[in-house]
Amino acid sequence: MPELPEVEIVVRCLDRLIKGRTVQTAELRRKLLAPNFSKRSFAAKLKSSLVNFVHRRGKHILFDLDTGRTLIAHLRMSGRFMILSADEADPKFTHAVFYLDGDERLVFQDQRHFGFMNIVDTGKLFETKELACLAPEPFSDEFSVDYFRDLLRASKRNIKQLLLDQTKVCGVGNIYASEAMFIARVNPLRIAGDISGKKKIALHSAIREVMNETLLLGKNIRLDRQNIGGGIYGSNVESEWRIYGREGEPCPFCSKPIARIVQGTRSTFLCSKCQR
Repeated sequence: MPELPEVEIVVRCLDRLIKGRTVQTAELRRKLLAPNFSKRSFAAKLKSSLVNFVHRRGKHILFDLDTGRTLIAHLRMSGRFMILSADEADPKFTHAVFYLDGDERLVFQDQRHFGFMNIVDTGKLFETKELACLAPEPFSDEFSVDYFRDLLRASKRNIKQLLLDQTKVCGVGNIYASEAMFIARVNPLRIAGDISGKKKIALHSAIREVMNETLLLGKNIRLDRQNIGGGIYGSNVESEWRIYGREGEPCPFCSKPIARIVQGTRSTFLCSKCQR
């Protein structure tokens, strides 16, 4: 699943490709993608909308429109956007199509069928249920060492569960949680409130470090109109992870085999020596 840095890169690519363009009409092909709307009302809400810019909050992609509305999109497990010309066929699992000026269309494809969209009034955007509960952004001033230290101090949950809670730490997913805990030498089973002050600070720094690494990688990816931002998450980037997905391989610091445990149905990778 794309996590916050990957979504940020998708947003930057989308902004370059469709900022200032007009959605002439839209077609919702899978009703559950936008459950608040019928196919007719979805099209009506977006008809003749100029895209002012594309931004995000957490893992939500936000299309700011000149009609005073914002289209919210969440990629979830496998959603992706692509721009196709008139003579290019829609791919399998096309769930929404946005017909742009210039005889092109923005297509949303989702093989796993978990993607989500909503259309809201821009003035009330951050009051919507999708965004209102989100924690501070990891690179924001609000996500300070003091905020993070107080958050952990008050929690009786294990640190992995806490990091994945988007109402507590926005944008951290399974991969970045494993990577950050490894860098900070924090055991994922440890109760958050029991972690030492020094390690709380180290983990705060590590979260920003691993996310920033991916953002830096994103500056060098080729802009692919048929896989917008997709080159940064997938099999070609696995070699960049220190510990995630490397069960049985030697730890890069102590050479002990990397272990995998399951927490809440999700895999966590750790070094039992470095993360005692």
